[in-house]
Amino acid sequence: MKTTTLACAAVLMSTVALRAAASLYDIPLKDIDGKDTTLKPYAGKVLLLVNVASRCGFTPQYAGLEAIYKKYSDQGLVICGFPCNQFGGQEPGTDAEIKQFCTGKYDVTFPMFDKLEVNGSNRHSLYVALAGKDSPFAGDIRWNFTKFLIGRDGKIVARFDSKVKPDSEEVTKAIEAALAAK
Repeated sequence: MKTTTLACAAVLMSTVALRAAASLYDIPLKDIDGKDTTLKPYAGKVLLLVNVASRCGFTPQYAGLEAIYKKYSDQGLVICGFPCNQFGGQEPGTDAEIKQFCTGKYDVTFPMFDKLEVNGSNRHSLYVALAGKDSPFAGDIRWNFTKFLIGRDGKIVARFDSKVKPDSEEVTKAIEAALAAK
């Protein structure tokens, strides 16, 4: 009986540890320079996570993303760009080329990460959490510049389609509400 109880406790602890490691903050990532990282440095902040591309009709949204980053970063907003080449091959470059494009053309100063896949069998675990079956906003990403708003508590609070500009009233209101929630 004692052995069964200990075994059950061990399984329960493993399950709890696995779920804790599955928080958005603990998912292993690489930054645009190829360094291992996570979203842990941004815990307690409001995050806008965006799959981006350099050769997309929505690429000018980089300007709007940078503008709202500058406007709200002092209040706790962090925008994170995740390059993706799954839609029409619109992000074919290397991470170094992507970084040069973003900083050179759009003066991007918000954190950028390594190119990843947002759909399919190779979907990165971050996007499994954001858009997978257990997400409150489940469903495949339809195109580049889909945006996920994460509250200070690490929970997904909104999802915006590519066509919704980052500086739109809809996104701005959602960001301001998330920033106001302490």
